[in-house]
Amino acid sequence: MANPWIMKMEQFTRFSREDRELLDQLSSRNLRSYGAHEDILREGEHSSENHLVISGLACRYKILEDGRRQILAFLVAGDLCDAEVFILKEMDHHIGTLAPCRIAAIPGDAMRELLLNRPGVALALWWGTLQDESILRERIIDQGRRDAYGRIAFLVYEMLIRLRAVATTEDERFEWPITQSDLADATGLTPVYVNRVLQRLREEGLIATDGRFWTVRDAAGLRKAAKFNPNYLHLDRVDDDPDSGPGRRLKGLI
Repeated sequence: MANPWIMKMEQFTRFSREDRELLDQLSSRNLRSYGAHEDILREGEHSSENHLVISGLACRYKILEDGRRQILAFLVAGDLCDAEVFILKEMDHHIGTLAPCRIAAIPGDAMRELLLNRPGVALALWWGTLQDESILRERIIDQGRRDAYGRIAFLVYEMLIRLRAVATTEDERFEWPITQSDLADATGLTPVYVNRVLQRLREEGLIATDGRFWTVRDAAGLRKAAKFNPNYLHLDRVDDDPDSGPGRRLKGLI
């Protein structure tokens, strides 16, 4: 099975054999299993480890004083949940699972070693952090300027691209095990409004849903409906080698 962490970062660069072997080692040790709706880290906690999603679906979220939840980001295979946590005194948000997950705990000392002595990996990690920030900016635009239809259409198309980047889609079908309440917490809408938008997207022939599985039935139509510009994902740095792997294939999607 391909390493999703390497697959994700190699959308930006190409690693040496030695770097790839080291990343494989770090992400295959100290694996932990979590059930759905469990916290990996809570706000206020400190961790000396970084947490990498190997499989499943997690999220970053905040809980407001009145108990409402805001999902800040979805975390899929290949995503670091907390790239900077080992240098912080405490977490300023929660990280939790939305579905069963396998998580690799990477010691902070190993992350420091990568950043200080593996320049190619350090650049890729920096790229990953910049991509996280870009995705968060799109969520800010959701709240400030996109209507409900645009928010959900945009997010569905984004998930298709992000999951295809780590080879967890089958054509335009992918597993995204979220509830309408989860989607509401991610978009600032009510579950009732989310239901209406999803029904419209189905009626327009853009998507189909079957439990935890989603299918984009008309990728060009969904992209147009979302007014989707993929530049914020920064997936344009792969090389032009026709044998270079998933990064090359991804360019055809976006």
